[in-house]
Amino acid sequence: MAPRIWWIAGCLIGLMAVAGGAFGAHGLRDSVTAARLETWNTGAEYAMYHAIALLSVGWLGAQKSGWDVDLAGAMLATGVGLFTGSLWLLVLLDVPALGAITPLGGTALLVGWLLCARAGWRRLGPRP
Repeated sequence: MAPRIWWIAGCLIGLMAVAGGAFGAHGLRDSVTAARLETWNTGAEYAMYHAIALLSVGWLGAQKSGWDVDLAGAMLATGVGLFTGSLWLLVLLDVPALGAITPLGGTALLVGWLLCARAGWRRLGPRP
């Protein structure tokens, strides 16, 4: 995939994180419990962290693309969707079973970070 896909994905997920955080702070504050609001905020925080990671994947792919760069981007984007999405749906729908999806998103995020490390090792600077 073109590095611009990961750059744009990072920007859109960053937008989603800011909008979601604002919605939690202003729209949900009086509607859900403090614990549920904390769950919502965790989703927003993780989305923002991984938006920045996707920007880095886009930059890395622009230096020299490869399967590991693209797979890292795909895993990070999928992980955000599953992790943040399941937390936000859990809060909005109050369906505890949705919490079972969250670890799948977390696992995808971990794999994405490992692939980022691999891609960076292979592409940035001289090899030892």
